[in-house]
Amino acid sequence: MTPEEFSAALAALHWKQTDFCRKTGLNKSTPSNWMVLKTPIPPWVGAYLGAMLDLAALHRKYLETPKGGTASE
Repeated sequence: MTPEEFSAALAALHWKQTDFCRKTGLNKSTPSNWMVLKTPIPPWVGAYLGAMLDLAALHRKYLETPKGGTASE
């Protein structure tokens, strides 16, 4: 995962780097180090964000109320 892909995934989830750190237990400086290429982004980060994006898509598909509709539709 590149820093650009990391940023795009966070944006798609409406997360900030601090949200990612809180959810994963990482130090707040860790993503900053990834963004400036000080340290590489570990492979698990892409897998984790991919899973979160998949869950968000499922939530939108099955749990959100359709626009102009009601929850019972």
